[in-house]
Amino acid sequence: MDERPSEPERDEQSGCGTIREMPAELRPREAFLKNGAKKLTVDQLLAIILRSGLPGTNVSDLARQILKRFDGLAGLARAEYGDILAKKIPGLGKVKAMELAAALELGSRVAQELSSGQTAPSLSSPRDIYQLFYYQTLQDKQEHFWTLLLDVKNRMIVPPEAVSTGTLDFALVHPRDVFMKAIRFGAARIILAHNHPSGDPQPSRQDIELTQRMISCGELMGIPVIDHIVIGRKTANSRGYVSLREEGLVTFRS
Repeated sequence: MDERPSEPERDEQSGCGTIREMPAELRPREAFLKNGAKKLTVDQLLAIILRSGLPGTNVSDLARQILKRFDGLAGLARAEYGDILAKKIPGLGKVKAMELAAALELGSRVAQELSSGQTAPSLSSPRDIYQLFYYQTLQDKQEHFWTLLLDVKNRMIVPPEAVSTGTLDFALVHPRDVFMKAIRFGAARIILAHNHPSGDPQPSRQDIELTQRMISCGELMGIPVIDHIVIGRKTANSRGYVSLREEGLVTFRS
């Protein structure tokens, strides 16, 4: 027997709590068609997945309530099906919780596939690095330091190498570990990346000093370090990452 939702889950034609009832400028699907997915807010994207709300609560309000209960996208991304149901949010029954958990899992698997290097993406901007590690770092409570080995077209040669994991002590990040694999695989250049579990991507003095050290070593090895990306979380006041090259915090010579 098919499982039925435990509360009303109306489609867009049925009335209360639906996208159709909302003012046109607030309808997430209209916004999607007009501006594209990348321009939508997190709650708008979530509203499209949810499809409908409840009488007195439109779907966008429901999306915002869910994000609030999970302390934002990072908390929601860590949640599994049972965790979502356990919140007992009105309008989020078994069916919607299952669909939401499936969507989150798809995003996680895409991120894992990209970070494995299987698709050999071309990394043309700091935002590409951020997207590469975003879902992976959302669920991390530890710091990780990676090296991305690139060819002359900025395509990853091998999966990103985790040089250090744990409570990051940059004294443990040795140039030998960073460049040894680069030499073996004939990397043309390197990008460094690490995450801040706090969510604040602002580089520390230690981050800057380490980057300068790696740039100097890269010059000696003939394998330039072309950027260092610090990954945090996207907020109203932050795009979620900082490129030391873009910010001019370090002089990259390539």
